[in-house]
Amino acid sequence: MTDREFLWCALNLILDDEEELAGLCPGCRDKAMEERCVSCGAPLATWEESVNQGFDRERFERMKRGLRK
Repeated sequence: MTDREFLWCALNLILDDEEELAGLCPGCRDKAMEERCVSCGAPLATWEESVNQGFDRERFERMKRGLRK
């Protein structure tokens, strides 16, 4: 498969997913787009382990703007 064919297939898979989501009501669309456990289907955002307790949002924002301190 050429790079061009691979790109065409990937693009069409993305478009197919968007088309499927467009056919859902807003509530079902939101639920379908939630990150979930691949084993049990539990929403990942509800796990305490899914949040990095050591993450410093303020430091991240400063570093993102190029400020070190």
